[in-house]
Amino acid sequence: MSQIEINSARLWARIMEMAKIGATPAGGCNRQALTDTDLEGRNLFLSWATAAGCEIRVDEIGNMFARRTGADNDLPPVMVGSHLDTQPTGGKFDGILGVLGGLEVVETLNDNNITTDHPLEIVDWTNEEGSRFDLAMMGSAVWRKSMDLQHAYGCEDRDGRSVKSELERLGLIGEATTDRNYKASFELHIEQGPILEHEGKSIGIVTGVQNMCRHRVVLYGQAAHAGPTPMTMRKDPMRALGNILPALYEMTNEHDPAGRITFGIIDALPGSSNVVPSMVEFTVDIRHPDNTGYGQMLSALVEIVIEKAAEVSVGADVRKVWEAPGVVFAPECVEYIRAAVDKVGSDAMEIISGAGHDSCAVSEIVPTAMIFIPCEGGLSHNEEESILPGQAAEGVNVLLHSVLNAAKN
Repeated sequence: MSQIEINSARLWARIMEMAKIGATPAGGCNRQALTDTDLEGRNLFLSWATAAGCEIRVDEIGNMFARRTGADNDLPPVMVGSHLDTQPTGGKFDGILGVLGGLEVVETLNDNNITTDHPLEIVDWTNEEGSRFDLAMMGSAVWRKSMDLQHAYGCEDRDGRSVKSELERLGLIGEATTDRNYKASFELHIEQGPILEHEGKSIGIVTGVQNMCRHRVVLYGQAAHAGPTPMTMRKDPMRALGNILPALYEMTNEHDPAGRITFGIIDALPGSSNVVPSMVEFTVDIRHPDNTGYGQMLSALVEIVIEKAAEVSVGADVRKVWEAPGVVFAPECVEYIRAAVDKVGSDAMEIISGAGHDSCAVSEIVPTAMIFIPCEGGLSHNEEESILPGQAAEGVNVLLHSVLNAAKN
């Protein structure tokens, strides 16, 4: 087979057309899951996929599948895709590139009259972002059966609207998935970090996803008047926090460069400027690709919080509220991507994903791997998220040849 390439102009035009739906004044997108704009984006994608000859199916959680037939439709399909929903102030490319890149693969095969042995299937997963409904990667988790369907249906947004009621309103509840037999799955995505750009690489061959978890930490002190109460007689949880944070940062530095720690929310009660807080609550996000290092960081978190709180006579509670174990992607799918990189001639490096993706759930039952392209400054979940047309085209060309490698019988 001679070298084939995708239609870069068509791909970019479609990305820009999709970006008009939910466009924000600052140049980003607000197309949150199961909103009217999400439906509009889905319908645009479906119109293109239908015109490309795909058969459309929607499952019970609203995941959309667009299938291109193969030479032998009894063979398990090769899956490509990602998500079309965005953050409230999201960008034009996070997730969208993977869905429209999969469509461009199908269009390119049509243009070149190529029939793959295995069928191909493009998927748009429901509520990957978890911004409106606080269960990220919901659609893929329900499809994988690692999340209970009724639990997902009952999740509500801040206005009290449930996932099920919004799926019903939008006409997006389809038939339950019964067949999860796929040969391989590929997800093309922007990196959402600065490593590829920093290393001067155009493609990331993603070999896995790091361990990650979130904790809720509560420090219990005693409310007191800010004026009459001497510093030495206070049970001040904010003072404990002031000792805890440097110690946790130092602990993370010991795991450099792989370890990550983030304190995204800090709240104090009663929240008055002249009252020593009775309680301080904060979140801790810990990530590490290595199981040993990850376990060490989790143990150190608890030890440091308890020790530093006790030093100033403050109580402490550390509770894990969410965890996504690390993922190692299928060697055969990584090899399909390596071969595609060689064919396209990309300057690539192997990389571990620092963020969670739908591929984490999919990989539990389907051989899976991911492809990254750089994004400017590593910015994502941001209206300034940016890539170049050539970067998008190179990523989809690597996706195309990865699919061709996998779709041979």
